Amino acid sequence: MPHPIHDFNRQIIEEFRANHGRVGGPFEGGRLILLTTTGARTGAPHTTPVGYLPDGGDHILVIASAGGSPRHPDWYRNLVTHPQVTVESGVFTYEANAVVLAGEERDQAFARAVEVDRGWAAYQEKTDRIIPVVALQEIARPGPPNINASSPGEAITLVHDVFRRELALIRKEMAAHAPGGSTLGAQLRVNCLTFCQGLHNHHTGEDLAMFPFLADRHPETVPVLDRLRAEHEQIAALVEKLREALADPDPASVRTEVDRLTTELEAHLTYEEEQLIPLLDGVRH
Repeated sequence: MPHPIHDFNRQIIEEFRANHGRVGGPFEGGRLILLTTTGARTGAPHTTPVGYLPDGGDHILVIASAGGSPRHPDWYRNLVTHPQVTVESGVFTYEANAVVLAGEERDQAFARAVEVDRGWAAYQEKTDRIIPVVALQEIARPGPPNINASSPGEAITLVHDVFRRELALIRKEMAAHAPGGSTLGAQLRVNCLTFCQGLHNHHTGEDLAMFPFLADRHPETVPVLDRLRAEHEQIAALVEKLREALADPDPASVRTEVDRLTTELEAHLTYEEEQLIPLLDGVRH
């Protein structure tokens, strides 16, 4: 007989994969990953949609709340036994080590999560167990990241859309909260952490790998690549201005920096897509 929770998860998983991480319903607009663990008893792979919190350049946090139930979720018991897991973000897939945080480190991480979303505190209040917090630390691998795309051009577009979504989350958060509120500051720090680090890594990868590859095979693109490199530097300076504004968040200053960054980055992404996707996908006009 079908299990309603399993059916619900299967629908979310299918929608997540079909739409590169975008889903509707209760998870719409939220931060969601697909977490594949190895069954503690069976050794079989199990994939579960799980909410997450960006918390550093090399890891994210997942919280085993199970909606405040008295029992740990299955995925948590699995990763305690088998700490190596697979993470799907909708665009990227990577292997990670799951580290269960303990003591003060756990409490501080949980407090950061609650600062962003009071729902975690509500779950803790519903149960006598201490809700575990787990850091998923990406396992470094050689070569480019594993992007869930069918072509290099699609890969570029998907990664760019991640940055567009992150900026949209920042603007949405600014519009939804009262100026100067602590929740606004916490959410903006999380969004900026994700956006700024990801953008830096992407541009560094382009400068060191993709652009030299294209320059070698298509020398006529050198002026385009030089322009894109210069724009990387300009955008990095705008990102730093946003970081500075978020250090002591004044809504007007943050909004100004977000608007400037959005304008410059959208123009950059659009130009790069127009110029590079035909080359990457082997279409010459």
